Amino acid sequence: MELYFLGTNAGVPSLQRNVTAVALRMLEERRSIWLFDCGEGTQHQFLKSPLKLSKLEKIFITHLHGDHLFGLPGLLSSRAYQGGTTPLTLYGPPGVRKYVETSLELSQSRINYELSIIEHEGGIIFEDDTFIVESALLEHRIDSYGYRVMEKDRPGSLDPNKLAVHGLKPGPLFGKLKRGESVDLGDGLVLHAQDFLGAPKRGKIVTILGDTRPTAHVVPLSAGADVVVHEATFLHELATTAHEYYHSTARQAAEAAKEAGAKKLIMTHFSSRYKDEEQLQPLLSEACQIFPNTILAAEHELVQV
Repeated sequence: MELYFLGTNAGVPSLQRNVTAVALRMLEERRSIWLFDCGEGTQHQFLKSPLKLSKLEKIFITHLHGDHLFGLPGLLSSRAYQGGTTPLTLYGPPGVRKYVETSLELSQSRINYELSIIEHEGGIIFEDDTFIVESALLEHRIDSYGYRVMEKDRPGSLDPNKLAVHGLKPGPLFGKLKRGESVDLGDGLVLHAQDFLGAPKRGKIVTILGDTRPTAHVVPLSAGADVVVHEATFLHELATTAHEYYHSTARQAAEAAKEAGAKKLIMTHFSSRYKDEEQLQPLLSEACQIFPNTILAAEHELVQV
């Protein structure tokens, strides 16, 4: 899995940064892309990136502020023109359906692919054979949610040397054993998968949070995560301002990642007062004093999970 940031600014776009959107690219796991938030101009950011809208499978909206969803109608309308004809599912807080359907209806936009809209109020909102997505309410001026994407543990590797003893070579029988099935070789000899598989491979956990003040729900959402994406709108010297506007500081983001036992913190959603990378460095320094494995989100850069 890889994270690709399409927008890292808070509130409004600037000459240096666009508003919030981050893609989770899972081409090896399911040959698709999941998008978290869709600020104005996100479809333009896609055009400047190696990402393809045709691979977009799911969109998760954290909350209904404009800098997190004003890009939705345009992106949904344009997707088919960029080869996106497969079904797409949109998840978000109550109200996201009305926003999307009204925008598309009044603009007479036609979507020639299956679009499903699922409104939620937290809890497990998606599960299949490979992933679980859980959501929880954060603390913002309007309902804002964080998302925890959990990849299910994968079977361990087969031991080819053990299988060679029984005359097995890579092929369909390998696949059955890999899936945990037993294989009957005849003459009463049955091979059981657990005898030839190594320890299960732990699935990755990625937590992507919406706008929030420090709140207790951040820690369980982020517990043991390989990567936590947390807003860091201000330096801690502006903690009073951050609290007033329901945002977090770099120090608060680092404290949350540390308490959650996360492996890596990526900070994003920067105030426009920090105009370039040089002015963002104090936020990074502030966070690294508490949680050393912290980086700043940079637009159009991939981050391995």
